[in-house]
Amino acid sequence: MRTILFLCLLILLCVCEACGPEMKESVSLSEESVGTDSLEAVPVEAEVKDLTSDDIEIIKELLYDKYTLEDTYPYKDTTRHFQWDKIKERLALLENIQREPARWCVLQNYKNRNGEAPLVKKYTWGAYKRITDTLGVERYQSVPLFLLTDTLVAERYGSDGALSRCLGEEGSYVKVTPIFIGGEWLAPKRYVKLLPDTVFFDKAIMVDRLNQNIATLERKEEALWLVRSMNPATTGRHHPPYAQETPLGIFVLQEKKVKMIFLKDGSADTGGFAPYASRFHNGGYIHGVPTNAPATYLLEYSQTLGTIPRSHMCVRNATSHAKFIFDWAPVNETIIFVLE
Repeated sequence: MRTILFLCLLILLCVCEACGPEMKESVSLSEESVGTDSLEAVPVEAEVKDLTSDDIEIIKELLYDKYTLEDTYPYKDTTRHFQWDKIKERLALLENIQREPARWCVLQNYKNRNGEAPLVKKYTWGAYKRITDTLGVERYQSVPLFLLTDTLVAERYGSDGALSRCLGEEGSYVKVTPIFIGGEWLAPKRYVKLLPDTVFFDKAIMVDRLNQNIATLERKEEALWLVRSMNPATTGRHHPPYAQETPLGIFVLQEKKVKMIFLKDGSADTGGFAPYASRFHNGGYIHGVPTNAPATYLLEYSQTLGTIPRSHMCVRNATSHAKFIFDWAPVNETIIFVLE
């Protein structure tokens, strides 16, 4: 722009030489009127780059300090640890997906309350004698996901509780992107719960299946997260036909129960209850130490916590830690990451 203006002025000056002093004076006034401010280039906004795990800062400011584990701690003849590198990756993801305005939703079909999902194109019978898709997601308590080009037969199943981005409605379907599996899919409206557009996820719970521990974190500002607790936990085990692994994924805290009643395996009889239960996927809860019927008292701690998977999909904690999570983590606003 400066070059063009300079050339124009030069041409006018040349013309002025031929036209006399009056023209010179006019050109001189015009040059002064241009000013330097008008010649400044318009600033271009720098592209905002996604955060990486290196950008995430974690500071320990515990709100719950019982049974607190160190970053690395002994276990039998080896050690276990908190996988802060993976935790930072998940937190960076959570930061990045919330930078742009979005309408969040949750895939839901607890106990098939929204109707049994239809069969997918390719399915098999899993180890638990239930229909699963080719990626191992069971039909029971799941959501059918259709290709954008085919709403006749579902392509795969989506997990109950899965955090998803809502991309709009198309007839009787909602276009969604489940954050954990990615892609764009169509899900029937009855299986999708829209969250308020004011929701911002600033609390995260990290469940580590490999190390059998759990950490809770709270966002203070962009890229800065505070650790609120670091505790032993026991996840679900693969033991057909009843006990199942705690599934990997990104889930939304969906509901809470002061006492979650459970049944005896293979029976309709009450087996007992688990206190301060926070449900995130199917029948999977974060809860305290179970009390077996007919007892009614609370158990605070079990020596099996933090050892090997023993639960029925749930994440078992010290009862006081389960209560801390119960009180601290709001429904529909807390994300549970299950990692390995």
